[in-house]
Amino acid sequence: MATKDWSAKTSGVLEGARRQWRADRALRPPMRSPGRPEPSRAVQRQFWRLIATGINSAEAALTVGVSVPVGARWFRHAGGMAPISLAEPTGRYLSFAEREEIALLRARQVGVREIARRTGRDPGTISRELRRNAATRGGKQEYRALVAQWKAQQAAKRPKTAKLVTNDRLRGYVQERLAGNIRRPDGRVVVGPEPPAWKGLNKPHRQDRRWALAWSPEQISHRLKVDFPDDESMRISHEAIYQSLFIQGRGALERELVTCLRTGRALRRPRARAQNRPHGHVTADVVFSKRPAEAADRAVPGHWEGDLIIGTGRSAIGTIVERASRSTLLVHLPRLEGYGQSPPVKNGPALAGYGAVAMNVALTASMMKLPEQLRRTLTWDRGKELSAHAQFALETGTKVFFADPHSPWQRPTNENTNGLLRQYFPKGTDLSRWSADDLEAVALALNNRPRKSLGWRTPAEVFAEQLCSIQQPGVATTD
Repeated sequence: MATKDWSAKTSGVLEGARRQWRADRALRPPMRSPGRPEPSRAVQRQFWRLIATGINSAEAALTVGVSVPVGARWFRHAGGMAPISLAEPTGRYLSFAEREEIALLRARQVGVREIARRTGRDPGTISRELRRNAATRGGKQEYRALVAQWKAQQAAKRPKTAKLVTNDRLRGYVQERLAGNIRRPDGRVVVGPEPPAWKGLNKPHRQDRRWALAWSPEQISHRLKVDFPDDESMRISHEAIYQSLFIQGRGALERELVTCLRTGRALRRPRARAQNRPHGHVTADVVFSKRPAEAADRAVPGHWEGDLIIGTGRSAIGTIVERASRSTLLVHLPRLEGYGQSPPVKNGPALAGYGAVAMNVALTASMMKLPEQLRRTLTWDRGKELSAHAQFALETGTKVFFADPHSPWQRPTNENTNGLLRQYFPKGTDLSRWSADDLEAVALALNNRPRKSLGWRTPAEVFAEQLCSIQQPGVATTD
């Protein structure tokens, strides 16, 4: 039927031209109807370069000129991994810009040799391009740059069957160790929590993940060399395993096995995106580099460092430490009314107790107990619990500065104190059970422990000296 249709469409074309068309069509397998051809490889390469810089798929799509759903589909179907090489093609191949120039010159009825001279290509290259990649759905050869680019990309594809598809033994080994059950010494399987059906979402909740041996792809890749030292067919890289899990259409491993990975992610997160998380509350005037130099040498009292220690059930305790005396204040963050009873509301108050509003109120109450001279600055982590820092600074007179991302050494005193506090508030415990009086008792115990950095004096003694120094009136000197 297709042959009859083609013959009917080309009935008005010379036999020599039709014979050449048939020869060109015989060089490549039948192509599906493109509908609207997909953007060129140059556009896709630019899209994935932008993804590698850390921006999201929506912003990258708008930047390269495609719709947001198209960009999201590219990212999702590729598992967050660039499916094409980001290196520019060599000059051997016609680029999309050259095809656009050829289409414009052809529309002006410019000859093949003149097009070749203007583009710097061989006439034979231009002639083959106009024949092989022209649009022929109407029975005539009409050269359009977008269709020509799509045809060239389709013809250039060299799909390679994944190794896990052809090697059943290797695929079984990998799947068994990705989804292996935990067993007791007697061989019985430990029945873990029953998770809900995987819906294809990026990252399931941790409490919904089942217990599994969950070897990492890198462990599987290296263990193959130990278990099969003489069998070269039982070799695969960990990157190939990740690609089989993340990239749709590989058909090698069940995609549900991503829930057995330690992260549980079904998409690879670009490294730059993880490093460039948006922190809208951190403006240029409150970054760490803007903090006064006097806060660094610990000579002047009144400079504080703060953070949260987190427990189970979204419980937390605020910790603030004075840099010079190492004196610690613990901020009580109780549950708000309605926690655990009403469902969470989008953009509603954080009922766990350390939302921006609750944190602001509790931290302000703690800092206002101090003399004004002892609340100069506060250096905080990048957490959004202090996103209302402008109001806090206005009410307390304490300037707030935020440490750089992934830089805990910029708050060394607070990090060390949080480690000491874990003696009283172990990880994995519900911190909401401790009352304000309990926190005050722990802070009292910590502030009365001698410190090597203070010459074996206690933070309470040094802090008392600071209070005395700011309360004494100035003494006039004489010549």
